[in-house]
Formats: sequence, C-alpha cells, structure tokens
Amino acid sequence: MRFTLNGREVSFAGSGARRLLDVIREDLGATGTKEGCGEGECGACSVIIDGEVVDSCLVAVGQVEGSDVITVEGLADGGRLTALQQAFIERGAAQCGICTPGMLLAAHVLLEQSRRLTAEDVREGLAGNLCRCTGYTKIIDAVLSCTK
Repeated sequence: MRFTLNGREVSFAGSGARRLLDVIREDLGATGTKEGCGEGECGACSVIIDGEVVDSCLVAVGQVEGSDVITVEGLADGGRLTALQQAFIERGAAQCGICTPGMLLAAHVLLEQSRRLTAEDVREGLAGNLCRCTGYTKIIDAVLSCTK
C-alpha cells in the first residue's frame, strides 16, 4: 500500500486491515496523532485524508491507498509553526496535549474553508473533538485569532 503522509510518499507492506492510527504511530513514527477513545468519539486521533478530517482509529490503512494523509506533524512548514499552532501556544489552548493534534487539524480545515468565522462556527467545526482540560474557550479564542 502506498499513500502520501505529510507530503512524502510512504509504503506499508502489512495487513490492510490494521488501523491507520497504529500504522501512522508505530510503523511510520508520526506520534503526534493520539489515541483517545479508540471508538471515533473523541477526535484525538484525527488526521486529514484528502482534505477531510477523519478519525484514524476507524480507518483501515488499506482504505488510504493513493490518498494524501496529513497529521499534526504535517502542519508545520519545515519545523516552523503555523499561525494557528502559535495561537494555541500563546492563548493556552494546549494543555495536556491529548486533544491538541485533532483540534489543530479540525481548525486548520475550518480555516481553509472560511476566514470569516464566528465563535459558533468554530464550536460547530470542532464538535467532533473532545477536550477535558480547557473548557474550549481558549481553543475557540485561538482559532478566532487566526481569522483576521
């Protein structure tokens, strides 16, 4: 199986039934993607597949043949943080770090779709991601700071 991970072509020769989450973390070393619930309920394992945010714990690696997959490591350009990643740091939106990769990817896609967002738009756009630390206010503020 071949697919693009964070802009580079990768291949995987194991079972196509393995979870994409496990292959990304264990075989390809992109450990920014986290396992939260393992049931597609929390968003900690979110990745972007061909432009859409997807829970990688629910996807068999065989399903991404030929696809473009982006993890949180793929957001930074040459190690330089994006404005969104920097906003998460500056506004205290990243606390324990479990939800942060999924939140960043969902917010990234949301910001690519529209730069004119309200707090309600952000809440709706991040609805598939659960955070147990921040109460969401700082996360929403960080995303909204990137809409200007």
